[in-house]
Amino acid sequence: MQGFGVDIGGSGIKGCLVDLNQGRLVGERQRIETPQPSLPEPVYDVVARIVGAFEWAGRVGVTFPGVMKAGVAHTAANVDKSWLGTDVDSGLSSRIPGSVETLNDADAAGLAEMRYGAGRDRGGVVLMLTFGTGIGSALFVDGRLVPNTEFGHIQVDGEDGERRASAAAREREELTYPEWAKRVDRYLDVLEAGLWPDLIIVGGGVSKKAHKWVPLLSTRTPVVPAELQNDAGIVGAALAAAERPER
Repeated sequence: MQGFGVDIGGSGIKGCLVDLNQGRLVGERQRIETPQPSLPEPVYDVVARIVGAFEWAGRVGVTFPGVMKAGVAHTAANVDKSWLGTDVDSGLSSRIPGSVETLNDADAAGLAEMRYGAGRDRGGVVLMLTFGTGIGSALFVDGRLVPNTEFGHIQVDGEDGERRASAAAREREELTYPEWAKRVDRYLDVLEAGLWPDLIIVGGGVSKKAHKWVPLLSTRTPVVPAELQNDAGIVGAALAAAERPER
């Protein structure tokens, strides 16, 4: 069974056919730079170009970097603020042949990891965190998604957790991995105190170098790197589109 997923990010928009039986991309994904400024109309056009390149006419899953409710963007991280209040489902549906399912980007990555990756067959409370420009989060209770969590904005020592512990903070402040791991540790301490998760999955680009920092964490919760890495958003979007009924 195949599906199609598109992952909208602040710097790039990427999409591909997905094998939903195995949770992997079919062929080579297509990536196009996110238009600057990242206004809705130009972004819709890029999504349509990517879908059209594969001649896909079925249902499409699309991630968005913000809180999504019934197809409407309620926050917008690292994209233009004109997205706020925009009906993304409607805008995309006017550009592509098939119907659209939109969801938060971290939620999509979490869905992929829970079905095919590090969270496969795990019950209890599982927290997926994506470390990038900010910190995205996806929370699962016995395999069911609690949508639109924004744990990157949990206050840690008086400021947003993502301000101190994101991958961007590591690069911006030129922190070594051990130095950054201490920040992540403190951030996770605050989350653990409120959630008591049974497993934490860490994704984003830094998951490729998990051996440099995950072993340094002192959390009581097991922490494991994501397995699908940068493909997780595309795979999770395609999965959501295939399994969620059209509204």
